[in-house]
Amino acid sequence: MLRGRYWVMMTLLALVCTAAAGWDSAGAAGYNEVLLPVSRSVSGMAGTPAEPTQPSVAAKASALQLEKQAEALYGYVTEGNINKTRETIDAISRLFVASSFEGLTSVEGVNALSGAILDMKAAASAVQLQPERWELAAARLRLAANSLTHPRQPMWLQYYKLILEDLNDMERSAAGSDQAGWRTAVSRLQERYDTIRPAVIITRKPEEVNRFDAWLSYASGLASAARPPGREELMDAVSNGREAARVMFGKEKDEPTLSLPLGPREYGLAGWLGAGFILAALAYTGYRKYRGEKSRWNPY
Repeated sequence: MLRGRYWVMMTLLALVCTAAAGWDSAGAAGYNEVLLPVSRSVSGMAGTPAEPTQPSVAAKASALQLEKQAEALYGYVTEGNINKTRETIDAISRLFVASSFEGLTSVEGVNALSGAILDMKAAASAVQLQPERWELAAARLRLAANSLTHPRQPMWLQYYKLILEDLNDMERSAAGSDQAGWRTAVSRLQERYDTIRPAVIITRKPEEVNRFDAWLSYASGLASAARPPGREELMDAVSNGREAARVMFGKEKDEPTLSLPLGPREYGLAGWLGAGFILAALAYTGYRKYRGEKSRWNPY
């Protein structure tokens, strides 16, 4: 009797365990069916690259208005109209504060534009007027505003020829070991680059801007070095400058850059003495060969 009850209890216990196991597997399967689609959708979202922000209509309209006011400002500055200049720069400042240029340039570009506006405000509010400073600040702001509305063909690209002329002057000075000429050419190139730099930052990648900045700093350091740099060092600097300018201005690598031919190398007294010794040795060798040939054909 007890044995029969024991087997009944064991059978019931086995049935309960089997049912529980079946429920757990079914529940787990259902749980996986719910989670797998979610995990797939999340992984798909993570693998999708973020699309670049497109400029809004309002941003484009603000950029066009800013460019128009910057052109008017440049005209007032060249005319010497102080009142109109100050009124226009104040209007540009208000427009900049009230606008968003997202999608038109990077954060660095917005900061560069802000710096150009502040430079113009400082020049316009100076107690003593400096026409050259006014024109430089107005030109810098005009080029920066133009870069927002014409990122593919901005006005600052027209400076490529001027930059190449400065590089040619640097190369000419390097070939002639003219330190004074090198300093003058570097200083002139620095002034021109300062004019377009905010516009360059607006339209170019940071690494391209940093590359040219680093090269220009190196070239300026060569001009003020305690030890005068050698001819080869200066020529290498010019070559690196041409490449940095080519990348920044978006020119093709095989495009001619108006490079100057190298000037003749100055060998000095030691060089001429060495050349004379080599020529004398060659002449003596030729004379010995001539005597040997003559003796062979004329033994008497």
